[in-house]
Amino acid sequence: MLRSIAAQFAASAIVLFARLVTAVRGIWFGADPVNRQRVYFANHGSNGDFVLIWTVLPPVLRAKTRPVAGSDYWLTSKLKTFIGRDVFNAVLIDRNPDTRTEDPIAQMVEALDGGASLILFPEGTRNLTDDPLLPFKPGLFHLAEARPEVELVPTWIDNLTSVMPKGEVIPVPLLCSVTFGTPLTIQKGENKATFLTRAQSALAELAEEAAT
Repeated sequence: MLRSIAAQFAASAIVLFARLVTAVRGIWFGADPVNRQRVYFANHGSNGDFVLIWTVLPPVLRAKTRPVAGSDYWLTSKLKTFIGRDVFNAVLIDRNPDTRTEDPIAQMVEALDGGASLILFPEGTRNLTDDPLLPFKPGLFHLAEARPEVELVPTWIDNLTSVMPKGEVIPVPLLCSVTFGTPLTIQKGENKATFLTRAQSALAELAEEAAT
């Protein structure tokens, strides 16, 4: 009971902090914030990325949305474990194929089957290059193939890399935005390469729209 109350308090504090530092706003460009199961797939440039997406979701959607995150980061201390598991209810996956004991796709499918929406970063790692996006890993394809009825929403996070530069602990106050694009689903018979190209193009095009 006390742990649940502490988690709720921490969640409210994190949302408030994110809003104060970034004045983040959600822009529903191609999708409406309706109570529907979705996978929000986004660009990844900072450890705070999923926090911003989570923050701008309406409370009813936020309560049902679980970020997919690396257990190698979130299980390294008691505080991180509490935040990852209890506050965000994250789907924690082992990103090292040599040590993992669970299939990451099976973990995500289980979360979807439990009624959750997901926040996923298909680049697989933080993008520290000058390119807008890294090539997508196949996880998004396998997830879409396993649950083709679930909407996939391209989600562009703007400016957070400047707020939380690599290696910095204290954020720099800057305006950020999260833009939600038009949902897509996998097409019947669509192969992995075609699907991933289409999904990555949708996110890249959304970034251009967000910049205008």
